[in-house]
Parts: sequence; C-alpha cells; structure tokens
Amino acid sequence: MIWYFVGKRRVGKSFRRRKLESHSIASVSLSNLLPEPFDIIRIQFPVFHGVPLMENGNSQPSHGHQPNDRVKLNVGGKLFETTQSTILSGGSESLLAVLSNRLAHDTDPVFIDRDPEIFSVLLSLLRSNRLPSTARRFSKQELADEALYYGIESHLRSAMSPPPFTGIDASVVATVRPASDGHPSAFTAASEDGSFWMAHGGQVSSYDWNLLHTATIRTHLDDITSISRIWPEIAAIGSKSAAGLHFYDISSDRLVGSTHWTDPSDPRIYKARVTAIADSPSSVFSSFDCPHKENSILVIDKSTLQITSHLGRQPGNSTKNTVPGKLTWLPEKSVVVASAVSSGAFGYSGYIRLWDSRSGEMVWETQEPGSGRSDRYGDTFADVDADAEESTLYKICSKSGDLGMADLRKLGEDPWVYLKDKNPGMRKTSGEGSSVIHCYGKQVFVGREGSLEVWSRVEGEEKEKEKEKEEWEGLYRRNYVDKVEDSERGIIQRIEGGGNRLFVSREDSEGIEVWETSHSSNCVLVL
Repeated sequence: MIWYFVGKRRVGKSFRRRKLESHSIASVSLSNLLPEPFDIIRIQFPVFHGVPLMENGNSQPSHGHQPNDRVKLNVGGKLFETTQSTILSGGSESLLAVLSNRLAHDTDPVFIDRDPEIFSVLLSLLRSNRLPSTARRFSKQELADEALYYGIESHLRSAMSPPPFTGIDASVVATVRPASDGHPSAFTAASEDGSFWMAHGGQVSSYDWNLLHTATIRTHLDDITSISRIWPEIAAIGSKSAAGLHFYDISSDRLVGSTHWTDPSDPRIYKARVTAIADSPSSVFSSFDCPHKENSILVIDKSTLQITSHLGRQPGNSTKNTVPGKLTWLPEKSVVVASAVSSGAFGYSGYIRLWDSRSGEMVWETQEPGSGRSDRYGDTFADVDADAEESTLYKICSKSGDLGMADLRKLGEDPWVYLKDKNPGMRKTSGEGSSVIHCYGKQVFVGREGSLEVWSRVEGEEKEKEKEKEEWEGLYRRNYVDKVEDSERGIIQRIEGGGNRLFVSREDSEGIEVWETSHSSNCVLVL
C-alpha cells in the first residue's frame, strides 16, 4: 500500500506547504519522513508491482473527467457538492486537485476534518474569484490558515489584495503596532505583495501580505534606525548608536554577516555608523558616518557581503560634506541619488548628488543655498526624493512649501520647475515645520507636519511631449490624502510605498499606519 503525504510546515509563525514523495508505508516510518512537525493528510491508493494505482486502475491520473462532473466532499461533517472544474481551479498543487481524481470516481464523499463554514467561503472563492459577504465573519488569520491548508493561498491573496494605490481615494485601514513593547524606529515596505518589516528597539517584526504578524527576531543592536529588505528573507540593518551594517535572516532569526568601514591608514575611520541604505539587484549602498564626521557611501556586493568600492568619501567638516541621510537607486541610469539636509538657526542647507555606481564618478550635484534661481535663494529644500519610474527628482522647499521638480534626463545648473497648485479647495500652506516627501506609483506624497497630501499627474497630459517649464508647472494637481482628524495624530516622519499600500510613521506613534484605496473608489453609480 502506498500513502501520499501532503502537509504544511510551520516556520516561526508562518506556514510553508510541502508535498512529500510517495513511500511504501512498510518500508519507511513516519519519523523518518517527517523530521519536523507536519499537519498530515493521508491519501491511500492500491499498489501494483510497486506503482501506485489511481481509482481508475491506472498509474496516471485519468484525463476523461468532464468539467461539469459532480464531486462530493464531507468537510467537518457537512456535505458539499461542486464540479470538477471548480475543484481544479485551485491549481495543480492544491490539496483539492490532489483529491480530484478520487472524488470523481468514489461514490462516498472524501472526509476532510476542517471547519466547514470557512471551507464554504473558500469554495465560493473558487467558483467566482471573489469572497462572499460571509467571509466577514472570520478573521484574516482564520481565512489565511485554511487557504494555506488547501493550497489556494494565492487565490485568497488575489481576492483580498487592495486595488492599485491612488492617493486621492486612500484611507487608513490599519495601524500595525509592534508585536512587543516599543515604538517603531524604522521600517521597510519595498515589497510587491504589500508585506513589510518594522524595527522597534533592537527587534525586527515581519508582517505578511495580509498584515498578519509572522515573526519577531531580536538583534544584537539596542536601537535600529535604518532597515532595508535586500532579499525576500534578508534585512540589512544599521544604527546611529552602534557601528556596522548587519544582515539578518528574518525567517531563521540568524545573523548572516556584517560589514564595517575601516581604514588602517586613517585612524579617524572607526566605529562608523549607518545613516541610510539602498540596494540594486547586485549591490547594497550604505552611507557611513564616523565620530569625527568622516563619511562615505560604501558599495557592498550582495553575494559576498564584501565592500567593493566607495562613493564620495568626504571629511564632513561643513554642511556641504555631511553624511547622506537618504539614498535612492535609479536602475535606468545605474545611478545612486544621495541627499543630505541640515537645519539650524539660519534655516536649512544641504546637497543632492548623483553617483554613477559603475564608474564611481559623481555625474551631477546641486547645493542649497548657493544655486538655483535668484528669487529662490534662501528657500532651500527640506527633503528630496527621486521617482525611478518617471526619471524625475522632487524637492519640497523649506520656506514656501513649494514642490520643485527636475527631469533627470535634462539636469543642468538650474533644472527645477516649481509646480503650481490650481486646486481652489486646498488650504494655503508654507514650508514652516517638518516636511517629508516620497514618490510612489507615479505620485508624489508630501507630509507637512501631520497632514498628508498627494500630487498626481493631470490625466490627458503626455509625458513624451516636449514642454517648456511654464507648461510643466500645470501637469500636477494637489489633493489631501487624509482628513483633518488624521492630521492630528502626530508629525509625519516617514512615508514609503509597497505593493498597493502606503505606509506612514508619525512622531511618538505606537504603530505604522497602512493606507489603501477602497475597491469601491472606482465604481460608477448607475441609476
């Protein structure tokens, strides 16, 4: 007799499906087959000369089933009747597909010892590719666990994922708090599925596509201030209070390597701390700052975690040479955008530099104050970000609050265009107070103190069209993302997009806000 084992393995608090090869129950023990805890489903078939036979007497699945053939299942004591096509729509690797051959020929329904009410929801999902209203009776965790058991998690993810993010129609759907005590100190959300990792103190907590907590690891650092997801399970982390860039495997709670900036010929290079992290498919870029203010951007090979080159080593003895606080990778040009901003009694000052990661040469630079139009002198930027999709650079001015834009393909001494706000419903703003900026999904998000606004391109305008500066000024429209009560939750410190979500952290907040666009935002009312 042959037994087929289909199960799921627990890793931390997350599950991974695994299908074991067939084995003779007489020759292999369960302890040898399953060295780790598994939930087991056993499917028994007769054997002919060591080859498992299916219900039709052949060693291969039958291909004579009709899509409308009816099949029966007994889930938790409740009888379900559906069609072969519905069962197979879960995918060839799903449990139901494995069972389908037997279901089509067995007069007695196969018994599955699971919750029948949740199975009803999942069966409806397979029929229509949508979740029924009864799904609201169950938590996200319950639905995800059962979908994982049946091997149809991808279907559930597709049904539950938010639509493409549009700032005008967005709202807060959740505030995710750390799994243990502490306030969020950094986070990374650069993942296509909408999952993210949150640093709090010296710990890192991971949350999946469903915003469910999957694991928390404790690092050797006391306070993580920079984090970036450089591989699906690997985080690069740094701290302003401890030296080095460190790489942790979140799934196995393991330190896999560390990188330190040292120079035996220069005693000033010691205890270098990380201030910013970015990455490309092959490299990690990290800005390091020493106690004596010596600083540099290190290029680290992802495969070896070894330093391959430096970008812009500088003494750091003036605001024009301070360590970059933000790094952005632009794949189209293989360029790293580095920016630094300082504020004091006389206002803001800073620089933006573009580095060619292949040659190590600086290809463009601007410093403020000290460059730009005379009527903008003194209105220096408070924050900068680059849109890799649009090859565009944006800055938010510290005094006027204006949004400046520069085409990265046409940089020069004064490339800035200042966008005009033509929305009469918007309140007049200035640059007074804290401002942060982030580009995501061809939109520009600006946090002014506690309020969040979005600049989006006006429909019908063609990017390819050659335009003068005056024409570019009317290309974007400004709208508020949040409501007045949202803006009262605290000063916005960081904005980052991932999947179809926007993540926002606020000063002294106990969690990370998650913004999504409603499925009904694009609906048209028909009377």
